[in-house]
Amino acid sequence: MHILIAPNAFKNSLTAEAAAEAIQKGILQSGLDCTTECFPIGDGGDGTVELIIKKCKGVLVDVEISNPLGRKINASYGLIDGSNTAVIEMAAASGLRLLKPNELDPMRASSFGTGEMIKDALDKGVNKIILAIGGSATVDVGMGILRALGIRFINKDGKSLSNPFELIDIEEVETLNIDSRVSKCKVVILCDVDNKLLGPQGAAAVFGPQKGADADAVKQLDAALTKFSEITFKQTGIDITALKYGGAAGGVSAGLHAYLNAELVTGIDHFLELTGFDASLQKSDLVITGEGSIDEQTLQGKGPFGVAYRAKNKNITVIGLAGKVPLDHNTELHKYFDILMPIGNGPVAIEIALANTADNLTRTATEIGNLLKLG
Repeated sequence: MHILIAPNAFKNSLTAEAAAEAIQKGILQSGLDCTTECFPIGDGGDGTVELIIKKCKGVLVDVEISNPLGRKINASYGLIDGSNTAVIEMAAASGLRLLKPNELDPMRASSFGTGEMIKDALDKGVNKIILAIGGSATVDVGMGILRALGIRFINKDGKSLSNPFELIDIEEVETLNIDSRVSKCKVVILCDVDNKLLGPQGAAAVFGPQKGADADAVKQLDAALTKFSEITFKQTGIDITALKYGGAAGGVSAGLHAYLNAELVTGIDHFLELTGFDASLQKSDLVITGEGSIDEQTLQGKGPFGVAYRAKNKNITVIGLAGKVPLDHNTELHKYFDILMPIGNGPVAIEIALANTADNLTRTATEIGNLLKLG
């Protein structure tokens, strides 16, 4: 038996690589007669770019850029495909992980640093940019990125705007001085959620509170994004409010689609294609995947679903491991996951559960191995 171990990261606990290693350890501890391959996955969230660089044998590029609040920091991105393609993780420049909890402020946090990374990649001569946008600290509809590339956001007095909350006053998006190299460069955005830009399931309402927005800030941000979408439609004819994925990363996907002609894709599908996942799947008899929680939202394009979908198309058994799984027998989930197993060892505080994720994965994988030995 050959087992393919392909988990996503377990949020706030383990990277995808560490999760895969913990599962592999448990399988091997069981003494099951098998071979294993670790194939950690990313769907556009934190860690996706690092995995792509490793799988595609890319190189890291270090660069000084601005963090979400404008402080200079050192960050890195990757070059693959003979240095013709840049792989950039928004979280590395504009991510939540770069700010202290008391610094979170999506009314002002900017994606400008991600734009600086893109400019550096253009300086290196790339003709394609893959942008993973999970984990951002921003709800600026890509305003910062676009500003870094030469676009101006102007109010009725001709003043340039720079903060997301100021978009409520926008009257024009001036593209006259946009970096001309962008038009010759394909931009692909890896999206890990399919929310639209506005409304109760939009960028401000769903993701704003995760980034520090209170109820009043959510209303102001949604109104600002609404005004931006109206001006964008007036100038480009593109209705960014109708875009699937348009609300991802605080609307970055919507803004870059409208002004950079960015292609919005399901992050996990693009990742699996780019990294040659199907070649590993073809050799496998069993797939084990997982992440922090597997539920109905998993079916909207999360990493474990992308893995399970491909496996089931080849009639390969799929086991999903998570800290949290539905208590009921979810028919839709079980179309893709033959077995869903919670890794917890009884009810405990969330802090303890997160700290014990590796041990719990190993223990659960050992149980799987023992069951497989029984046939």
